Amino acid sequence: MSLFPDREFEGFMQSVCGLRRVALVILLVCALLGASSEGCTKKEETAKQDKVVNVKVQKVGKQTLRPMIEAVGSLTPVEETVVAAEVDGVVKEYLVDEGDRVARGQVLVRIKDTDYLLAVDAARAALKLAEANLENALAQYGRMKALFDQQVVSKQEYDNMATRLDVARQERERAKAASDLAVQRLSKTTVTSPISGEVMHKAAAEGDFVGVGRPLVRVVDASSVKLTFSIPEKEVTRVRKGQDVAFHVEAYPARTFSARVSSILPALDDRTRMLEVQALAPNASGELRPGMFARVSLFVGDPKPTVVIPVTSVLYEGTRTRVFVAEGGKALEREVTLGAKYGEFVEVLSGVEEGETIIVVGQTAASDGVKVHVVE
Repeated sequence: MSLFPDREFEGFMQSVCGLRRVALVILLVCALLGASSEGCTKKEETAKQDKVVNVKVQKVGKQTLRPMIEAVGSLTPVEETVVAAEVDGVVKEYLVDEGDRVARGQVLVRIKDTDYLLAVDAARAALKLAEANLENALAQYGRMKALFDQQVVSKQEYDNMATRLDVARQERERAKAASDLAVQRLSKTTVTSPISGEVMHKAAAEGDFVGVGRPLVRVVDASSVKLTFSIPEKEVTRVRKGQDVAFHVEAYPARTFSARVSSILPALDDRTRMLEVQALAPNASGELRPGMFARVSLFVGDPKPTVVIPVTSVLYEGTRTRVFVAEGGKALEREVTLGAKYGEFVEVLSGVEEGETIIVVGQTAASDGVKVHVVE
């Protein structure tokens, strides 16, 4: 006798067969996926082995270089002054033009002096009168003193005469001071240059009325120039007065100019966190012009043998710095630690050594282990 009714038994058997078919399908799919993955991996490895990257290479070498800090800066004159009017008046004439070379004490501008000449004449006349009054008072005092000594006049009369003599002396001193002031004010109608240099700008015109303090001429001395540049906070301990500086300007791209650190500001800029440094450069020929921009190399040590590679050979990826070396016909990836930058080259502290062959062109298409073909 059957434990199950016939229909129930048939349904049970059909379910079992269905589960077996599903399991077989799953196993088949897994096998196909595994074979496909293994095939893809093999294809990638084959493709990598077959790939060849054309590259250019260069031997890693040592150069004797001075440690330096690179920066950008600008040139300003070592000395400049804005000559201003010291008296009120009308500009009578300019004796210089912009661009003229002037010497210390040379006349730049004349201010109309008619009123000042009259003031000098009046002051001198007042001084002569005060001197005459003083002479008269001295004579009277001498006579009064003789009479007082003979007891002809009273003590009160003698004292009065002495007081009048003191007043005459004071009036003479005031007149002398007024006369000196008038002469001085007259002299200031002739405006001279306090320094030797070149006229950069005329701030007024002939016929203009100018007051005390009104700028008239700007004179700059560019016989030497001041190079001003800034360095980052991390470099401030390496900077000293007297250090050598080399710099280039766009006007003379093939020329290297020299300077020497003359001053270092005591504090960093609050906004940029940079430290301003100033250096003096001779400029007897006048080739360097204030306002020029400069590419600066501040030397912070003595020359030393340094392992360097071209800057263009370095690849940056996040915090990683890497290069590729060519060895056995393949590109091998190396992580490197870099030091100071020297123009087109950068110091290598670790990662590659002198004598190795580094890829300088084509490294962006390379990967670790890929075949390379060196192109001359």
